[in-house]
Amino acid sequence: MELCILGAGPGGYVAAIKAAQLGANVTVIEADEVGGTCLNYGCIPTKTLLASSEALSLARNIASFGIDINGEITANMQKIIDRKNSVVSTQVKGIRGLFKSWGITLKEGRGTFISENQIKITTKAGTEETITADKFIIATGSRPANIPIFPFDGKRIISSTDALNLIVIPKSLLIVGAGVIGCEFACIYRELGSEVNMVEMMPRAIVTEDPEVSALLEKELKKKKIKLHTDVKVEKVEVDANGVHASLSNGKTLSAEIALVSIGRAFNTDNIGLDKAGVNLAQRGNIIVDKFLKTSNPNIYAIGDVSGGMLLAHVASKEGLVAAKNIMGQSIEMDHSVVPAAIFTSPEIASVGLRQHQAEEKGIKFNVGHFQYRGLGKAHAMGEIAGFFKVISDANTDKILGVHIVGAHAADIIHEAAVAMKNGITVKELADTIHAHPTLAEGLMEAAEDVHGEAVHVPKK
Repeated sequence: MELCILGAGPGGYVAAIKAAQLGANVTVIEADEVGGTCLNYGCIPTKTLLASSEALSLARNIASFGIDINGEITANMQKIIDRKNSVVSTQVKGIRGLFKSWGITLKEGRGTFISENQIKITTKAGTEETITADKFIIATGSRPANIPIFPFDGKRIISSTDALNLIVIPKSLLIVGAGVIGCEFACIYRELGSEVNMVEMMPRAIVTEDPEVSALLEKELKKKKIKLHTDVKVEKVEVDANGVHASLSNGKTLSAEIALVSIGRAFNTDNIGLDKAGVNLAQRGNIIVDKFLKTSNPNIYAIGDVSGGMLLAHVASKEGLVAAKNIMGQSIEMDHSVVPAAIFTSPEIASVGLRQHQAEEKGIKFNVGHFQYRGLGKAHAMGEIAGFFKVISDANTDKILGVHIVGAHAADIIHEAAVAMKNGITVKELADTIHAHPTLAEGLMEAAEDVHGEAVHVPKK
């Protein structure tokens, strides 16, 4: 089996390794660098910057732990960026090493379909090569949407990619969009010393999450003196020698040294010859796939962002595994029913399953349990008492419908809930599972107990 994969991001490279493990002869074409957006411009570099900003926060508040540090504590952006680049480089080398280990051929260049079973590769040097294969996987991902009102120049009006390489901390930063990316960068750059204003056209920050989650995050942003402007649009942007000036729909003007635009992403489906490959697109510009991740061409599959589903690296990786197995003779449907998601703000946010308003919209009769981080001894020991656990269950079956966590290590704890949901565990069964003390995960157990009014560490209602 000759398999050619277009794109080496978290979907493409995982698919390549799995297909090679199953016996395929795999060629991967990548125009930039292995690891894709996630590794080079997204998940990993932002979390590395976040780790530096969290270390800075801890150092500034170290006296509360009984430790005295003398002297000024400052952020050295050049060293922070160098560390970020080193972490990324290490991960890139790891993927390249895996490719070599499994005999995967990596072709560096831009791939374009010239027929249903051929791709032309054009290198940066201008040389060309044609690859013929039996099966293909398109894993070209997405990119920051280019919105005419916000002309990116990499200096005054920047994308999330540009924000990863600012050597000088801006005195003021205007963030357009209070979604996942916007809120993460707001927390990072506020801790580094920027004055941050955020503009969001929706009524609350991170509107994709449960309203209680948004409310707590907004409260914490306010504590950090991050100014959030909701229910308002940016109507015009002007750039001069002093910075960026944004005219808002409410008549106000916000000015800053730099504007970071984080509203939407575009699918990388243009100029890759999909018409010649017989691959159909949806109205939004994403590739249409079936439950097996097959496109309108039975020999071509599409995974990750480019197929228009959940724009999450771990979803792309799972789809890569499913596509590779199906290409190699198995018949597996992609299951998106239980997908944990994490937002690395301060505090962290994690969720899996339904939000409460979604359950209401579906007409499901449900029960809800809560538990506060401040009720956990471990949270007090860590100095991390902001946050809560929320469990939503089906009132008829007691099955878990959704779990939402805001607080320290939420992104790690959420997987206990995901495993429970994936295996049909009831709230009662989760509550009956002994949790180690003292841990943060006890909060999930207590929230599960609270669904039925049985939590021990909750005051009488």
